Amino acid sequence: MTDPEIKKGLAGVVVDHTAVSKVNPETNSLLYRGYPVQELAATQSFEAVAYLLWHGELPTDEQLAELSAEERRHRALEPEIKAVIDLVPVDAHPMDEVRTAVSLIGARDLAGIDSVLDASGSPEENLARSIRLFAALPAIVAYGQRRRRGQEAVAPRDDLDYAANFLWMTFGEQAPPVVVDAFNRSMILYAEHSFNASTFTARVVTSTLSDLYSAVVAAIGALKGPLHGGANEAVLHIFDEIGSADNVVPWLDAALASKRKIMGFGHRVYKRGDSRVPTMKAALDTLVEHYDRPEVAALYDALESEFVSRKGIYPNLDYPSGPAYSLIGFDTLTFTPLFVAARVTGWTAHVMEQLAANALIRPLSAYNGPDERHVDGYVPDTAAIDVAARPEEAGA
Repeated sequence: MTDPEIKKGLAGVVVDHTAVSKVNPETNSLLYRGYPVQELAATQSFEAVAYLLWHGELPTDEQLAELSAEERRHRALEPEIKAVIDLVPVDAHPMDEVRTAVSLIGARDLAGIDSVLDASGSPEENLARSIRLFAALPAIVAYGQRRRRGQEAVAPRDDLDYAANFLWMTFGEQAPPVVVDAFNRSMILYAEHSFNASTFTARVVTSTLSDLYSAVVAAIGALKGPLHGGANEAVLHIFDEIGSADNVVPWLDAALASKRKIMGFGHRVYKRGDSRVPTMKAALDTLVEHYDRPEVAALYDALESEFVSRKGIYPNLDYPSGPAYSLIGFDTLTFTPLFVAARVTGWTAHVMEQLAANALIRPLSAYNGPDERHVDGYVPDTAAIDVAARPEEAGA
């Protein structure tokens, strides 16, 4: 018998259809519902892109106003959610805070549902749950950073849009428009990326007819890994190690000699460079100018040039987003929670798509362990063996 072909990491395996996003190989563009993401980042608010991911079309002014009003209604950090975040050790990774808070939101929202058979919810219920998480996550992420700094939570402002309010709750002051714009663009760029590891995790959980919150909690767990969401944190650690553009060559010599993985470069989907990078790099450039930090751009450019020339591997989105978030003032540990706040829109769009045409995701495996063997001294139950061999006689 021929051994089956193994696709490690499911590389190259097409498991389902999706209308949420794709990478267009002809233009190397990431498309959200058909729109190039760079066009969305240049023209739309994050709220409008969330609407697009959930509904398939960009909103009218009236539809956007309705979504924005609903999002603002759920912005506040509820006392119970704050209390459970405070139970997480302050030196734990903030992704643990986010995962725990989302789990409690789900438990509170689903309380009173008698059967797990009813937990998967209707399309209307799942859209409401998606908006609730979209609205609540900025307060969770912002408070996580503030409590690690010994600061109190900041109440949301209804007069600010999503991105501006997120920054307000994090830093306690209104951000300049150039900072809000750069942050808004980053959230749009991180919102969705087809069947990546965390999204596929969410779809697997959803395929069991579990609830949307459980799918998001599982996706958060997948995103925490350094080969996925944690990569933007790793980029900043690399920048901190190198220190300045003058140190790039000796640092890279040592890193490559030790076969170290250089985070922020390479992507399984893109072969000609991540199409999101130019948009995020442009946003980073505006922040470098705003904060007068040319040394950040010099280090960025030197490492990119040196690594690409040696390995022919191009940056991914995490490479420009890490220094951009650092310039804005986010702690490095907060970078992956920011990814959650953005990607929850894509995750929940996929959850709803999965439920609309569900099939349990249950792949096969090729066993390569020992052949059948038996425990010494075991005496088989012959009656049970007879029944197993004739299941029709046992009413199976």
